[in-house]
Parts: sequence; C-alpha cells; structure tokens
Amino acid sequence: MLVVRRMLGEVQHSFDESQRENIFHTRCLINDKLCSLIVDVGSCTNVASTRVVDKLGLPTISHVKPYKLQWLSEEGEVIVNKQVLLAFSIGKYKDEVLCDVALTEACDVVLMEATHILLGRP
Repeated sequence: MLVVRRMLGEVQHSFDESQRENIFHTRCLINDKLCSLIVDVGSCTNVASTRVVDKLGLPTISHVKPYKLQWLSEEGEVIVNKQVLLAFSIGKYKDEVLCDVALTEACDVVLMEATHILLGRP
C-alpha cells in the first residue's frame, strides 16, 4: 500500500516536446551494410561521414558550390567539396539522397563519430 501511495503522490515531470521531434536516431542499410543514421530537422544539410564513404567504396562527385563548415569538427574549419549519392533502406523503405562529404583542410579525417549519415530537413 505504501508503494502505491508513493507512486500516486509523485509529481509527473513533463519533457520538452520540441526536442523529442527534432532528432531521430536509427540504423539503415547501405550496400547491405548496417550504418547509423540521424535525422535532425534543425539541420539544413545532408552529410555523410568520410568513414562510410571510404569503407563502402562509394564514388564521390565534386560539389557544385564548395563551402566551409565550423560545427562538424573540433579540428577547426571543414571544407565541403565532395558529394555522394547514397542509396539506403530502413526496413521496407528505400530512398536515395545526395549528401555532402566534409574534409578538413589538413587531411581526410573522420569528422562524424556520432553517426555515419546526418539527414536534415527535406
């Protein structure tokens, strides 16, 4: 009885609904390999890590308008000058997306350790 009384007496803490809807983490298949994927509606870019591009031997193309990013790496400035067309699947859902591939000015470093693919708003 005491346990039930304690549970009923606890104050319910509400959670921030905006955060729940902003970031979604899942896994996907690229070339039959399991990869991590984050959908972040707060981001405006689609980015693939250099690790997934290199490990899967995915062909890259030159970016039409290269640009610099600051937020992806603690190494400093990051140059985005390549893109990769990723065909991925999540369960029965299949899609292709053009992702930017970021390289540091010094060398090709794995920039995104948290995920293989970051998808922003459509």
